[in-house]
Amino acid sequence: MVLATGGSAGAVGVPIARSAAAVPCPLPDPPPARPARPSTPPLSATDRAVGGAGLVTAGLAAPAGAPAPPGVSAASWVVADLDSGAVLGACGPHEYGIPASVQKLLLVETFLPKLDPHRVVEVTDEDMNFEPGSSAMGLVKGGRYPIETLWLGLLLNSGNDAANVLARLGGGAGGLSAGVAAMNAEARRLGANQTHAATPSGLDGPGQFTSAYDLALIARADFDRDDFRRYAATRQAQVPGQPTQLPGQSSPNPDGFRIVNDNQLLYQYPGALGGKTGYTDLARHSFVGAADRGGRRLLVTLLGAELPARGWQQGAALLNWGYGLPRDAAVGQLVAPAGASPTVTAAPVGGGQRVAGARSGGALSGPLGVGLLALLLGTLVAVVGLSRMAGRRSVR
Repeated sequence: MVLATGGSAGAVGVPIARSAAAVPCPLPDPPPARPARPSTPPLSATDRAVGGAGLVTAGLAAPAGAPAPPGVSAASWVVADLDSGAVLGACGPHEYGIPASVQKLLLVETFLPKLDPHRVVEVTDEDMNFEPGSSAMGLVKGGRYPIETLWLGLLLNSGNDAANVLARLGGGAGGLSAGVAAMNAEARRLGANQTHAATPSGLDGPGQFTSAYDLALIARADFDRDDFRRYAATRQAQVPGQPTQLPGQSSPNPDGFRIVNDNQLLYQYPGALGGKTGYTDLARHSFVGAADRGGRRLLVTLLGAELPARGWQQGAALLNWGYGLPRDAAVGQLVAPAGASPTVTAAPVGGGQRVAGARSGGALSGPLGVGLLALLLGTLVAVVGLSRMAGRRSVR
């Protein structure tokens, strides 16, 4: 039976190796210099307990006897199995972090099922209201684009312009602000109770936080969808041109232009399924990525990473560590969304098999058998009061 380090309270069927203090997460040598961090909301015992007692730690959670994970500069991270939902290992999984552009994955999860990809929409003045110099896919005011093109621009080029359009459309009559509110409601439904969006793009906003565990819940829901997997794995796409000169255009561009996926995991890591990069001055580097190796699909999420290693490189190192663990290794579980159907039938990319009962009717069965307890705890979490912080520029 697998033991977890760093736990402080037992859960049904899960023996926990107790320790007086959290086991420190391995760091690179020399350890990274970190800029000052904003104040974070209080972290309740209920929040920490989501996913099982093995994740109740600000330090390392790893299977007993497992090799040490790689020393990465990320302040927090999670490695999980996309199909079973088992958390293979983590560093401060419930510690608050700032998302940057990986927050776009919550935007995708909220509105990808609701917006017709073939619908053509027009870009407005409001859509172009984002931080000058931050990442954009190149939309122009008055331009008309299929929604599918906007999803590609969001994921390939981390388009803050695309994020504004999609959130506005998703918000309906309430516009962008209603879209952000819907994102927060979707986070609650997923059990991502530490996540609060202030902007649809991940540009820093007041009281905007998430955790590595919450990101894993959000990303797992995304990867359940065929269309998301197709978009996330797309390496390049064509943005349609606008036949007449529009404000913001130096000249008419009837032929359009090409965008290229900036997630290097796709190009550098065999079996990569895609994911999302992120960076702001406040958040530092964040990353979400997934891969399929021999039908075993693993997911990594990380927050607060520092150079010289890029976010995707740190994610790749953690994926390698996860693939070196036995298939039944686990220290916790990703909880099921509220109202989940008894089975998930979406076929994974690359031949991976969905574990029977991995998501079932509001209770999650997994290698640790803690799903029911975790879900009940997750549904009891009240929305935390979030502190305000100054917004800063989002690069990716």
